[in-house]
This record gives sequence, C-alpha cells and structure tokens, in this order.
Amino acid sequence: MSSTLTPQEIVERLDRYIVGQNDAKRAVAVAIRNRWRRQQLPEKLREEIGPKNIILIGPTGVGKTEIARRLAGLVNAPWVKVEATKYTEVGYHGRDVESMIRDLVENAIHMVEAEQTEVVRSEAERQTEEQLLDALIPTGEDFQDTDAVSDEAEQRRHRSREKMRVKLRDGQLDDHSVDLTVEQKAMPVGMMATIGGDQLESEMQGIMERLMPSKSTTRRLPIREARKVIFEQQCEKLIDKDKLVEMALRRTEANGIVFIDEIDKIGSAGFGQDVSRLGVQRDLLPIVEGCTVSTRHGQVKTDHVLFIAAGAFHMTSPNDLLPEMQGRFPIRVELKDLNHDDFVRILTEPESALIKQQVALMGTEGVTVKFTDDAIQEMAEIAIRMNAGVENIGARRLYTVSERLMEELSFDAPNRSGDKVTIDAGYVRDRLADIVRNAELGRFGFHSMREGSE
Repeated sequence: MSSTLTPQEIVERLDRYIVGQNDAKRAVAVAIRNRWRRQQLPEKLREEIGPKNIILIGPTGVGKTEIARRLAGLVNAPWVKVEATKYTEVGYHGRDVESMIRDLVENAIHMVEAEQTEVVRSEAERQTEEQLLDALIPTGEDFQDTDAVSDEAEQRRHRSREKMRVKLRDGQLDDHSVDLTVEQKAMPVGMMATIGGDQLESEMQGIMERLMPSKSTTRRLPIREARKVIFEQQCEKLIDKDKLVEMALRRTEANGIVFIDEIDKIGSAGFGQDVSRLGVQRDLLPIVEGCTVSTRHGQVKTDHVLFIAAGAFHMTSPNDLLPEMQGRFPIRVELKDLNHDDFVRILTEPESALIKQQVALMGTEGVTVKFTDDAIQEMAEIAIRMNAGVENIGARRLYTVSERLMEELSFDAPNRSGDKVTIDAGYVRDRLADIVRNAELGRFGFHSMREGSE
C-alpha cells in the first residue's frame, strides 16, 4: 500500500537526516504522494497514470543516493541501487538489465518476510520454547508407572518442566546443548553450475527450490544457537509463503523504487555515438517505460515502479540521453554544491550526525567526549580544503576527517574509561596536520610530479 505521508511530512522527515537540497526533497516527496493519489482513482484511470521519474543532477557527495535511500525507508518501499555503468561491462547486454528488477523483488521478499515474522513472532517464540523444553525433558520420562500413579507422575513432570522453563527464560541454560533436526533442500551437486543466463537461472532456481525434496540432518547446538534455528523453522511453518510472495510482488509493482546511479556515463558526450552506451540506454528503455519481467517468484510489471536516476553530468547533460529516455524522466532537479556552513550542519544537525556518532561510540568505553564549536568549524574547513586540494567527494570527506581525528583516542579508549576529553580547534589541527598537508600538495600537483618521476 502506498504511503499516506503528505509531501510536507516527507520533506520534514528527510530533513532529519539530510541537510539542504530542498528542491530534490520536494520532487521526491511529490512523486511519492502521487502514488497515493493514483490509488484513490477509479481503476481504469489509475492504470493510465504512470510515475514521474526523476533525474538528480549534482556532484558526488551532495546527497543524491541518501535522499533515495532515506525516502524508501520512510515509506516502507522496496528499493535497489544500481550503477548504469555496470551494464556496459562485457557480457551485460539485452535482457540482463532486468536483473535490477529481480534484485528489487528479492528486497521486497525480505521486507515482507520481516514484517510477517513480526506478525507471528509471539506464537513462534512460544513454540520455540516448547520445542526446547521437549528436547530438555523427553516426553516419555516418568511414564513407566502404573495407571494408579500416572496423575502424580504427570504432576511431577509438569513441575519439572515449569522449573526448566524459568531457567530457560533466564538464560541459565544457554550453554546447554540439545540435538536439533534441521531440514534443507537437497540440491544435486553441480546442478546450479549447469544453469546459465540471468533469466534462465532465476526461473530454474525457483523451480528447483519447489521441486527438490528436503534433507534432514541432526546437529547438536548450544541452546542460544538452537533457539534461533528453531525460531526460524517455526516462522517458516507459520508464514504463508504463497501469500508472502504475492504481497512482495504487488509491493514491488506498486511501490518499488529503482535508483540508477551514474546515468550520465551512458549518455553521448557529444563526440560521436558510443554504441555501448546507446545499447545500454535502449536496454533500459523497456523497463523504464513499463514491461513484464520474469523472476524466480513470478512475473512483475514495471509500469508503476519509480525510477530515480542520478549523475554528476560534468561532461554531459541530460539532453545527451536518448530522446525516449529523456521523455521517461520528466523531472530534473539540480542539487547544490555543499559549502562550509552545510558541512557544519551535517556534522551536528541530523539525527545520525557524525559528531553524535563519535560521542556515542566513545561513551561505550566510558570516555566522555565534548566537541567545541570552534572544533566543528575547523573540521568543516579542513574538509573543504581537502576537497579543493585532491578530489571533491562532497560530504563523504567528513568521514575521513572524523575517523582520522578520532583514530588515536579510539585506539586508547578501552584504557581511558572515566576520562573526559574536550576536542577544540587546536586538537583538530594537531591531529589532522598530515592529511591537510597532503591535500595541499595534491592541490599544487606535487603528487602527480612524484608519481611521474617514479
């Protein structure tokens, strides 16, 4: 089912994780809301309305992938990220681009399976506990008595079982081992090696999984491990697999999101027709336009899958894509380069901001870390200088800065429990002096000169 979040609510939630890029957030928010709107229409009209696919234009590290990933999480939609350049490799042509839809279906299967596991969790945990108790206290114990004392024997067995249940729940028996029967599909040796081709392999694997008999093996496991295995077995029994697959296929068709990165690299750069690039675009067209893809779980229509493409477009523009491809991506949004103030906000504002992460990580070792305002300003400045000196990787540079800054403290933290550490601008400059120097050398070409002389 489509998300009922309004565009304003989607943008507000994306703001918790991603700094700036409001135009891109608004575009994806409207695209998601249109899915809900489509579902409210009469069926005949509903089928005529397709998604308005989006191209996000901007350099690396400005939030293109993060917007798509967070969006999918917000609306509980299956999603997959692929790189357009992957399909220019030798052996990737024609129908093989359909593998992105098969991957999308697999993600939907895992998503629905996780949801259904929560539905049956209570009953599965109850049955798991009973099976463990059966293994710990064999059912036939205490029943050699005559009928006259069978009631007393049953009461003793019940009391013994309840005592064992308390110990089991308290974890007192986690190291105790039990014999466990595990069922697996018996796949003949070499069978999968004889199956070739993406589509054929996908279809054959599904057929073989349904037809091959199960093979039982007995393993002796500690209860902490046996509990997990039994729980999975009980969930498998309780979950209707056919219903699960049907739900996943429908969710893929109605709510699936495919993020195609580096789409600029399969466009014509204006210096002649690249057969490989044009071939990839032509292969992608039917999927983006709407077609039926065969998967191991069944047929999937891509008519209402939302495609979000992204690229830096340094050497090309979206107009260099095939006209048909341009037509299937009517929404174009340009993301802005990140500046110093953006970096400061990224370090501090999002719910999972890097500063918050580092403080929490050190807290697990009993080390209290405080970042001063001037330290955060200095970290942002160093990231900007490094991007200018070597390669501009946007906000990803903050990960390098953060990890290098905390490297020494992180190594010593287990021996510093109870310490309070204040990180100020001087601390930042001292710990990051080497990488700043290397970045400055790269800016003036010294790395290239050194490499050329070797």
